[in-house]
Amino acid sequence: MSDATANGPDLPDPREPMTVEAVLTRWPTGAWKRELIDGVIYFYGEFDQRDIEIAQRTYPGRRVLVNRAKDLEVHPGGASPARSVLDSS
Repeated sequence: MSDATANGPDLPDPREPMTVEAVLTRWPTGAWKRELIDGVIYFYGEFDQRDIEIAQRTYPGRRVLVNRAKDLEVHPGGASPARSVLDSS
């Protein structure tokens, strides 16, 4: 199994059109819930690199990451790499 499909169903590449399966299981429609944490849009779910690529196109200029809980974070723009809200203390 490739890294792209290790965390979720074997879905189309992020550049391909949306399918019914993708709408029900991928970001952002597949997110269980979302909230704003200190300026970071936080999507709960089980995400991978494909979701990062889609979110980067959706939020140009923002920094996007999947954290250790496999949730998706969309941070404000900046020059440094984004740091997960889970790592903040």
